[in-house]
Formats: sequence, structure tokens, C-alpha cells
Amino acid sequence: MIARYQSEPGREWRSLQDTTNEPIINDDGPQSWTTWQRAFDYYRVGQLIWLDADTLIRERSGGRRSLDDFARDFFGTNDDGSAERTYTFEDVVASLDRVLPYDWTGFLRARLDALGGELPLDGVTRGGYRLVYTDTPSEVYRLSEEHDKMTNLAYSVGVSVDPDGKVRAVVWNSPAWKARLAPGAQVLAVNGYAFDSDRLTSAVRTAAHAVEPIEIIVRESDRVQSVRIDYHGGLRYPHLVRDAARPALLDRIYAPRP
Repeated sequence: MIARYQSEPGREWRSLQDTTNEPIINDDGPQSWTTWQRAFDYYRVGQLIWLDADTLIRERSGGRRSLDDFARDFFGTNDDGSAERTYTFEDVVASLDRVLPYDWTGFLRARLDALGGELPLDGVTRGGYRLVYTDTPSEVYRLSEEHDKMTNLAYSVGVSVDPDGKVRAVVWNSPAWKARLAPGAQVLAVNGYAFDSDRLTSAVRTAAHAVEPIEIIVRESDRVQSVRIDYHGGLRYPHLVRDAARPALLDRIYAPRP
């Protein structure tokens, strides 16, 4: 999930706060360029913001307080649940401040309103982990591909394809995008051989040691053309790895509770 949003160029023009308007703007309709348009990012990127807050509270309080204390303060009301209770941004800030005095207004506004810049990963790094890429998918990644019935090369060549070769998604400004490959195109062949998923993956792997671009034949409507993808970075799959220089706060946060 971190890799997905870290590679999302749409953060350059659309703030996370603005994605809360997505249900009004698009009503979950289809998008051609999801990594540029952004959609319901406030859900998952919001997780990173709250993870950031949790690890910050734990670190600054010496482990005595956590996001649980905020949850008890903010949600722990004594009403009978029969009526809605509205709240404001200032209410959230005040509740956080009761848990740990800090510039929570600046903390939240910087992460909600910023354009471009880095994804809010302080919660991950402070939690004792870092994101790396290798040429081998993790078991979770492999199972995700299997579940979604696709080959996901988003973090290398920038394309995801169905088992029959239909392009499901292209990452904006990726090597595949620069070669003018678009969602909905049908991949017919890879480097002169009929398409299959393993052949495409192999072509991306071997391109790391080649000079020539990856050549694929695609069909769009009644037009067939050759597309040359000039990429030589090899396969790239995301992994979280332990940073021994920091305490493993993520392990404590995600540990099962009795």
C-alpha cells in the first residue's frame, strides 16, 4: 500500500484533503488514469497519518501513551448512541492535545493540504521499518496478484495486465506511459513471441541486462501497432524490512491483543 501511494504522481496537483470530495465528484465511477487522478486516497493515506501520530505519541511519551488514549478521549462518550454527534477539526486537535501537547494543527494540515513532497512515512520509519524494492515479490504480493488475477509490474515498467494480456492500468509518467501504452489496450506479443504473463515478466527482468527496449505488439480497437518500452531497471517489488536502529513500534501496534 505504501509503494502504491508513494509512486502516485497525482499527489503533485491534488491534496489528500481534496480526495474527500471524490464521492461527490465521481461517485466511484471508472477512471482511466488512477495514479494521476487520485480517488479515495484519504482512506489508506489516512492510515499512514494516524500511524504517524500513534508512533509520535508513543515516542514522545516514552511509551506511556498511544493513539488508544486519543480514541478513548474522542470516542469514549457516555451517550446511548441514539443520536449523531458532529465534530470539527478543532475538536480532533483538542483531543490529540489532551493526550500529548503538540502542534497537531500544523501536523495535520501539512499532511492533508500539501502538494507533492514525500508520502507521510514517519510512522513507518519511526515504527522501526523502511521500504525497499527487490526483484522478487513477497508472498503477500504474489497472493495479491493471484487474487486480483493480474500481473502487477507497476513499480518497474509501470503496467498491470490481465492474464489474457489486456492492460488494466498504466502508471502516469512511467516507462509504459512514456511509450504511449494506455489502459484497455490488448497485448498480443512480447519481444516477438505470443503474450503470456510469464513472458512479459521475463522480458522486464532480462531488459536490465540489455540495450534494446522491450518491444510489445498491442491492439487498440482495430489498430495494431508496435510499442517500444525503454526500461532497463529490472523487476521491482516492494518490501518492508526491519530497521534495527529503531525500536519495533509497528510490531507492538499490530500485535494481537488478549
